[in-house]
Amino acid sequence: MSATSAFSAEVLKIDAAQTAERIEIAIRDIVVGQLRRKGAVLGLSGGIDSSVTAALCVRALGHDRVIGLFMPEADSAPESLDLGRLMAESLGIRTFLEDITAILQGAGCYRRRDDAIRAVLPEYGDGYKCKIVLPDLVHSTAYPVFSVVTRSPAGVEKKVRLTADAALGIVAASNFKQRTRKMLEYYYADRYQMAVAGTPNLLEYDQGFFVKNGDGAADFKPIAHLYKSQVYQLADYLGVPADIRSRPPTTDTYPLEQSQEEFYFSLSLEKTDLCLFGRNHGVPPADVAAATGLSPEQAERVYALIDSKRVATRYQHLSPVLVEDLGH
Repeated sequence: MSATSAFSAEVLKIDAAQTAERIEIAIRDIVVGQLRRKGAVLGLSGGIDSSVTAALCVRALGHDRVIGLFMPEADSAPESLDLGRLMAESLGIRTFLEDITAILQGAGCYRRRDDAIRAVLPEYGDGYKCKIVLPDLVHSTAYPVFSVVTRSPAGVEKKVRLTADAALGIVAASNFKQRTRKMLEYYYADRYQMAVAGTPNLLEYDQGFFVKNGDGAADFKPIAHLYKSQVYQLADYLGVPADIRSRPPTTDTYPLEQSQEEFYFSLSLEKTDLCLFGRNHGVPPADVAAATGLSPEQAERVYALIDSKRVATRYQHLSPVLVEDLGH
């Protein structure tokens, strides 16, 4: 960007055709040339990222060399499976359905989560639903502390601030879901000699919005360099069904519907994209503020949040650490 150019959402515009072609060439080189695998396998969540990743893999490898997995569980939204099937049908790929509820019950996922909730809300029990949320960090200087939102069988909602121990317990139990899905992805990868495709976009990858050895694990990650808004541009070019493109991004992890904004980013994804681009390219916070409708102080706060998440989630990006260098 030149010093005289106005900062706006235009900085995130891409040539979708050229971008798709570059990624497709890279996928073929990685899967066939480097990894020596026959194709790609990935979980289809009904969301924009997995749909775009699947479409790119099909264009790169062929529909007969891509496997899509549906892995719902007791808390999954029904439309996730419906939209995942819609995407698979549009691509003509082979699919498998694995309901992971029984595996999660066996691991104590739901019991451990509910026990952690009862540490702050003793009445939580059968028939209740929940989600965890962060405060609006952009418009507040409050220290970021998770709260649990619950809904009783009678429809009464409560919001209770979580202790650090309860929050850790809920998140640790919920992470069984992502790790179980990844276990199944690698089963199918081993079974059919395929590579596992990861689906994070740049915003999620940069900010550590993934579970280590869960959805953060993959053999290749073809869209991890693309901002979320750029993934949407690719989705339009690739012909991802409109029902998927219009679905708001969700974690689809807790019984109550939960957006990614309230769980992690505390700001709309469009604005977070621009703030991350600005932070990555040395754009002054005041310019980002003008483009996003934030105040300069709020834009500075977002920059600080971006930096703090990078520090806090560095562990998630690290490979296993060796005591000594093996020298090769």
